[in-house]
Amino acid sequence: MAKQVRPKAGKGNSKAGVQRKQRIAPSFVAAEVAQPTFTPPPIPGPSAEAVAVYEAAMSDLQRHDFVRASQQFGDLIAGFPLERALLDRARVYVGICERELRRQPLAPSTVEERVTAATAALNNDDDASAEALARGVLDDVPDHDLALYLLAAVSARRGETDEAVALLSRAAVVTPEVRAQARHDADFESLRDLDAFRLLIDPPVQATAAPAASIRRVRRGR
Repeated sequence: MAKQVRPKAGKGNSKAGVQRKQRIAPSFVAAEVAQPTFTPPPIPGPSAEAVAVYEAAMSDLQRHDFVRASQQFGDLIAGFPLERALLDRARVYVGICERELRRQPLAPSTVEERVTAATAALNNDDDASAEALARGVLDDVPDHDLALYLLAAVSARRGETDEAVALLSRAAVVTPEVRAQARHDADFESLRDLDAFRLLIDPPVQATAAPAASIRRVRRGR
């Protein structure tokens, strides 16, 4: 009887062959590592002191006090070099102040220029400027008639009646014709009921008439 040959295990190209082992994925998935969150620190704003200097400078600029505003902005730039948010604007405003100052006329220097400027200031109701200019004239010429008259008008406006009469009396000594001017000047309305004022303006002028140039100086065009 012939022997049957058995096929060897694992050999042959048949589909019925032993299936190959499949790789099995691990039964777990590695957890993602939590990354730390980073919050940038807040950007600090300008200091309160720097803001105060800046606001003061802006206030001067809005009042057209370009000299003071320029000084204030300069202090800000020099004193707070790290405040970049304010410094850029401060430099722009310094340039504006310098431009405006170049456009402004020069301050009056001679006595006559200061008297003219003081008269214009008083007519424009700028008593503080009128007083400063008139007192500057009296520092150089203590008996300047119109400077005394202008200061008397400023004092009368402020209700300083005794001071107004005293200044007007000094002006009348230099130029007696100022009495007639004061008699019709609305700035001396507060003095009308004072005996000292009436005695000053009512008596007829006995002195020699002043030169025409002096009389013209007294007239303020009000």
